Amino acid sequence: MHSTKNNLQVLFEDNHLLIINKRPGDITQGDKTGDKPLSEVVKEYIKDKYNKPGNVYLGVVHRLDRPTSGVVIFAKTSKALERLNKMLREKKINKTYWAVVKSQPKKELDTLINWLRKNPKNNKSTAYNKETEGTKHAILHYKIIKRLHSYFLLEIDLETGRHHQIRCQLSNIGSPIKGDLKYGFNLSNKDGSIHLHARKIAFTHPVSKEEISLTAPTPKEAIWDTCK
Repeated sequence: MHSTKNNLQVLFEDNHLLIINKRPGDITQGDKTGDKPLSEVVKEYIKDKYNKPGNVYLGVVHRLDRPTSGVVIFAKTSKALERLNKMLREKKINKTYWAVVKSQPKKELDTLINWLRKNPKNNKSTAYNKETEGTKHAILHYKIIKRLHSYFLLEIDLETGRHHQIRCQLSNIGSPIKGDLKYGFNLSNKDGSIHLHARKIAFTHPVSKEEISLTAPTPKEAIWDTCK
């Protein structure tokens, strides 16, 4: 693993893919804030590393919420992007998340099934127990993997990838993520992050067909440090 002058933590790189460990606070793609997105930083890194003149091709395969950290896949070729998009649709990319919560969920492990509706006005999703107009089916599996001093570390496997899904579904069972004011946690984290981390990713390389399995180190921070 190596960093660059752009402070990128590269987990994997070949001719087709570039997989990054995103820091909390970085935006994956440009948004209305006008802040420099990770996609631009990655393009600069490629341009710099390979002395590429002109525009660099970079496909954004999926996003992570701004306050979240962890694995993000970028495609360096259109062929890889097309195939990865298809794999995402067919649920062939396995993602595992870590979340730190203060309120212990009632069950050690469980499957949460809801229907989520996104409100674009406040960029927030609401969970319902049955399908209503404008909702999307959301399924995740969680288990408590560690008890911390006054928190619990959950490992989460997503079956669907909905807007703010983990944040919304955990909040819905009374266990909002540490620092996540939007979904009911009582205090923000000083750096504006939330304790949600895209920890692992596993999939078959879209071009070489090799099996790829990567684990992203958690941010250097006191509570994350106790999770290891």
